[in-house]
Amino acid sequence: MAKGIQSVEPNIADLVNGWLRSYKLDYKLEQQSLNAEIDKALNEYFTKNGGSGANRPDAKLLLRDKQLNYYPILIEYKGYKDKLVKLDAQGIVDNKKAKNEPNFKHINSYAVNGAIHYANAILHHTGYTDIISIGVTGYRDERGELQYEIGVYYVSKGNLGVGQEVGKYEDLSFLKAENFDSFIERVNKLSLTPEELQRLKEQREQEINISLAKLNNDIYQSEKGLGENDRVYLVAASIIATLGIPGKVRPLEKAELLSLQEAGSTDGEIIMRKIRAFLKEKAIPTEKKDLILRTLQNTLTTENINRVENGETQLKRVFCKIVDDLGIYYKIGLTTDFTGKLFNEMYSWLGFTQDKLNDVVLTPSYVAQLLVRLARVNKDSYVWDFATGSAGLLVAAMNEMLNDARRTINSPDKLARKEALIKAEQLLGLELLSSVYMLAILNMILMGDGSSNILNKNSLTDFDGRYGFGKDNTPFPADAFVLNPPYSADGNGMNFVERALSMMSKGYAAVIIQNSAGSGKAREINKRILQRNTLVASIKMPIDLFLGKSSVQTNIYVFKVAEKHDPKHIVKFIDFSNDGYTRTNRKKASVNLRDTDQAKERYDELVNLVLYGKQYLKIFTEKEYYEATIDPQNGSDWNKSTPVDTHPTLADFKKTVADYLAWEVSNLLKQQTDGENSLGK
Repeated sequence: MAKGIQSVEPNIADLVNGWLRSYKLDYKLEQQSLNAEIDKALNEYFTKNGGSGANRPDAKLLLRDKQLNYYPILIEYKGYKDKLVKLDAQGIVDNKKAKNEPNFKHINSYAVNGAIHYANAILHHTGYTDIISIGVTGYRDERGELQYEIGVYYVSKGNLGVGQEVGKYEDLSFLKAENFDSFIERVNKLSLTPEELQRLKEQREQEINISLAKLNNDIYQSEKGLGENDRVYLVAASIIATLGIPGKVRPLEKAELLSLQEAGSTDGEIIMRKIRAFLKEKAIPTEKKDLILRTLQNTLTTENINRVENGETQLKRVFCKIVDDLGIYYKIGLTTDFTGKLFNEMYSWLGFTQDKLNDVVLTPSYVAQLLVRLARVNKDSYVWDFATGSAGLLVAAMNEMLNDARRTINSPDKLARKEALIKAEQLLGLELLSSVYMLAILNMILMGDGSSNILNKNSLTDFDGRYGFGKDNTPFPADAFVLNPPYSADGNGMNFVERALSMMSKGYAAVIIQNSAGSGKAREINKRILQRNTLVASIKMPIDLFLGKSSVQTNIYVFKVAEKHDPKHIVKFIDFSNDGYTRTNRKKASVNLRDTDQAKERYDELVNLVLYGKQYLKIFTEKEYYEATIDPQNGSDWNKSTPVDTHPTLADFKKTVADYLAWEVSNLLKQQTDGENSLGK
């Protein structure tokens, strides 16, 4: 702003508040209360300057549409020209810096940016999921007349809290009772393109990584006496307790933990009561519910974590940190492997050997999606994973199944039934480690609750192919198998593949595994697998796929199930070393994965090549795509590549002669020049 220009914010406030009065709306000003829930959220969220204290919109309302849905309306005033909204290069309200930290300068200086900041406080700390953020700013023109601008944005779970412009408005009469329903109809027609939504998800995922690292470091540095498993269980318990179920289970709030020593009212017991209520309403089978409760109770009710020091328990401190750092991300409903990221962050603190570290590495979400597509997963698939980990592969499978259902089912009633069936009956995962099992359960609950069939069993010895928890006598009709096994297991983990495929009667499988499994390490297992299954494709993945976690070379192997491998069958060998992504492992980098060479197009082409053949070669060349047979009795010839032709051609001969003659001429000219220079001295 030009030096010496006086703010007209009081005039803007007087103008807009006058409108609201004329519309007969029950609006509240900066210091006034709207309702306890919203007031509390604005108080608990970090302020526009980054500190703690109250967030105070200049005006606020709570309006209801004809469907009886409530919409918080948050209004922020500024008093200078060009201070309405600050957008980034993609046209999104720019409230984040390059490293995904809050941009307090923009939040504090621009009207819309400040209003959207307030909206995120409500998304984070209340049950409201649809909010209207309004910014108004103005200035006096050369004639001294007041000019103003209005920005109206919709902030919701659907747009991941970043906000979308609703339209251009000259006043706020769209808030009048007779106009509000039409306004909400316009809001409901807003939609993000798949590309925009994907970009926002990637941005949010970067923010999650930063928040998870901060949270884990805070707990690791400040909260003594908590082991790695304790941290995992505390995060799981805190998130479940604060999720809530609309109309049935109220989310636990920080203020409800009173740090009392009274029997039955300790912080741990309060959290456990909320988790019990949540699991009961979710209709979790009794056996599974009891297992979850026992696991969490061992940490939540210990004496040390519930001991009161300086008026507060360690449990309350940790609970508050978790809600403050992570609440916004799991409440906006990201369809991402949220706890998978938590899984990697938590395990990054453990002192594993390199071999062990490889066993707990999260499959990147885009690779998980690739495996699901290669296994031909659709809305009618029954998908299982024999080394579930954080359930990232099942999350990817569930998303693919739900998306297919939404594309192909036009009846809302049928779609609702299908979505429920997918989550309850069409996914099954097995995980042996109890701490990791809890992460898998939490992940599937957060993703809409496909946790019904996540089993805490050894898939190699204790699992017989049947549903668990109340359906013990019913076989799971698996027709799609996805896997990233522990590479320290027999045959680099091919024993898991053999076990799963032996229980399937049809379908496809896609596994990512250390590539030595296909060149001799799993020779005998591979031979047995091919006695009743066909190897469809072998894909060499980038060496830096798990950069920062593991440096092993991996391959994806794709199988057609229950069809013996014919020695004449053509296998597709694809060198996918260049997948289009550039990866870094810099802790301070804002983005460690960048699409630098048509990555998304390359992944699409890879799927088409595996499913339909070489006619889909476009970006790749025949140097990277090779078709050949394998010997089913060999078991170590799964990693073939395009042969290099060592026979010289006529063109090679001509080039060699030309190169030699050029060298001879160059030498002769150099000798002549040297001779002339010598004579001249």
